Amino acid sequence: MQREAPEGPSLLATARDALLQEILPKLSGTDAFTARMIANAMAIAAREAVQDDAWMEETRTTMQRLTGTTDAPDRALAAAIRAGAFDPGSAHHAEVVALLREATRMRCAISAPRVLGKG
Repeated sequence: MQREAPEGPSLLATARDALLQEILPKLSGTDAFTARMIANAMAIAAREAVQDDAWMEETRTTMQRLTGTTDAPDRALAAAIRAGAFDPGSAHHAEVVALLREATRMRCAISAPRVLGKG
């Protein structure tokens, strides 16, 4: 079953455009800054709504395998990195570097696409 058109991301884009084109020009100072923050949050929410979240599950599974824990594997991975477990020359160094790069890229695609040259 499909959602009724327009879907959430489209609605957010329409509302964001109205905010930026019709309301923001009438504002100044703190109100204009607040409107820009709202517009930015709307853009992030729209990008997040259309992103395939399979990468998050894959990342979690990889972290669980690398750390041997299912309880907060992100924290366990961070602790292992701080302890030097994945320093250059270690068995899983390249895999952890690739994992962190991909997770960063996927998060930036949502919150900061300009960093990736996409916005």
